[in-house]
Amino acid sequence: MVEWPHTARAALKRAAAAGGARSGQGGAGRGAAPGGGGGSPVMPARRSRPRRASARALARASRAEAAWRDFAASFTRIGMVPPAEPGLVAVEAAEGTAVLLLEPRQALTFTGKCRLRCLYGAVRLLGFAVASHHPGLPVFSPATHCALSLEALPGARPPAAALRQLRAAARAAMRSHRVRRPARVKVMARFSPDCAVVLLEHLDTPVTRFLLSHPSLSRSFEPQKKEECNFTPEHAVLASVGIVKCSPDHGLQVSESMCLALEELIQACCEEDEGVPVVLVCGPKNTGKSTFNRYLINLLLNRLPVVEYMECDIGQAEFTPPGCISLSSITEPILGPPFTHQQMPGKMVYYGQTSCEQDTERYLDVVKYVFSYYKKEVPLVINTMGWVKGEGLLLLIDIIRLLSPSHIVQMDMCDWKVMPPLTSEHIHFSAGLHTKGKQQSKCKQLGVGNMESWKYPEGEDVSAPQHKLLYVHPEFPRAGVPGEVRVHSSILRDMSILGYLGHLQSPDIGAVLPLHSLVPYQVPFNAVALRVVHTDVAPSNIMYAVNASWVGLCCIPEEVRCQTEGPVLLTQTPICDCLGFGIVRGVDMEKKLYHILTPVPPANLRLVNCLLLGNIAIPSCVLVGQQGIEGEIPYVTSDYNYSIMGSGKLRKKKQHLKRRFECDYP
Repeated sequence: MVEWPHTARAALKRAAAAGGARSGQGGAGRGAAPGGGGGSPVMPARRSRPRRASARALARASRAEAAWRDFAASFTRIGMVPPAEPGLVAVEAAEGTAVLLLEPRQALTFTGKCRLRCLYGAVRLLGFAVASHHPGLPVFSPATHCALSLEALPGARPPAAALRQLRAAARAAMRSHRVRRPARVKVMARFSPDCAVVLLEHLDTPVTRFLLSHPSLSRSFEPQKKEECNFTPEHAVLASVGIVKCSPDHGLQVSESMCLALEELIQACCEEDEGVPVVLVCGPKNTGKSTFNRYLINLLLNRLPVVEYMECDIGQAEFTPPGCISLSSITEPILGPPFTHQQMPGKMVYYGQTSCEQDTERYLDVVKYVFSYYKKEVPLVINTMGWVKGEGLLLLIDIIRLLSPSHIVQMDMCDWKVMPPLTSEHIHFSAGLHTKGKQQSKCKQLGVGNMESWKYPEGEDVSAPQHKLLYVHPEFPRAGVPGEVRVHSSILRDMSILGYLGHLQSPDIGAVLPLHSLVPYQVPFNAVALRVVHTDVAPSNIMYAVNASWVGLCCIPEEVRCQTEGPVLLTQTPICDCLGFGIVRGVDMEKKLYHILTPVPPANLRLVNCLLLGNIAIPSCVLVGQQGIEGEIPYVTSDYNYSIMGSGKLRKKKQHLKRRFECDYP
């Protein structure tokens, strides 16, 4: 038996006294005779008496509530109950919806998914400021990525005369979204003019429904580790809409260098004093490049209607499945990981692999092709690969020379442990993988040993690409250690593919349809050309490679012509537009048909005349976890002997060109 402390006993007496006085007075009022003690007739009561009685009852109720609050606080003071977060008010508005009140600068870090709408004030989420005029925004904060934090933005302190109008506006906003009266009363009891009132709604999309239907990913939006915290009624309200409060340490850790870099980039993009900025973000793996890009784009969308984004990381693409180089126009905030916002870019090329080590020259050709469609009318953010060691660093130098960014954000650990500072001088003098600096070649020709003492001949153009280098030192735990990432990169790639395939599901809420139950498109052999981009396959075995494979649906400018009904095979990999992706569900050799399952709309499918097969595999959970399959699973076998010569994967030797060609920058 726990001995209550003296302060708790005293608080309990005050609470009991307040509650007893309230109940005793109420009982006397209900049990009194209608005519009074003297038997005289009852005089009609004035209209003000019920109002006064109601006011006295509310005052007694508030005193009782304060007494009980003091009683609960007494346990907090002796360490028996952890103190609740001050100012956090979460009230159930209706089934599947909740109202959240945040005081200025107060933040809620959470895991889960919901639809967010700001009813009063403004809040910030991953850099994007959400105000009352914005529509409901889908928010995704899975455990596989950095948790999102919802922060109330402070507003200007209004004059006292406007307080009543602000309260009325907040109350009207809650009424318009059908917030129940008890919830409105509780929120308005803690209302202040500079707070923020947010409506949270339960969110269920076809993409997340399809992703969570796979057992290995069914808990993606649940915390990986249960935190030891006091489960309050507010936590229960948040859980009812699909989010769980977690420690602020799990949220975005913004370092001082990151803040300085963001401030300078925002100023450059908004002022455009020296032309439209082109920002290239580079750095080793697991240093937060993707998170930095999302944060920067959201900050820019607070002031600009659109931001261009170029994806050069074929291993971890943001808006497309892996293996793509793309150029996208971003008009909506990015409030989730890649699998939640798969979309069709303005220009996309399917490279077909998650690493470009096997063919870096084709990689550069694809980057140059996609970049040529950038109109230089709005700021451009360029994401690069985390391969920055050895030949990867040399390839990065080639990319910088090719794209000529105005700003380079270099994310690295302290003291430049992984890569040297990529200053303009370093890019100009250093040799890349396929390029070499002009000054370096001329110094060798002139026989000058010291490059700094060498000067250009009179009258020669000395201009060279110049950029501003911004150094960002990430300070989140395990930064820069690839083996300490939350989730392996292969799982994230599978999630992006599943997010893309989720668009095959019906938008109506219902049971998830397995992919084998959907009707595929029938494509004749002679209607599309076929090419395997990552390895050599004999023509007699090409159909074995294509069956049950992930393919890029592309469009080549040449017309596909074939005299026979057999497949049309390309001898070289074309650099062409990719219009989407699909799964070759089967190959009908008798009718000469491919059976392709894809979410690409029919209007775009009419333009497809080429299928590119790369080294991107269909997630195993799609094949192994097929519902309604009895007996052997199609396309899956366990009776396989890996000891047979040639049964494993074959890797082509690296085809780096040893020669270097002159860079074409001035």
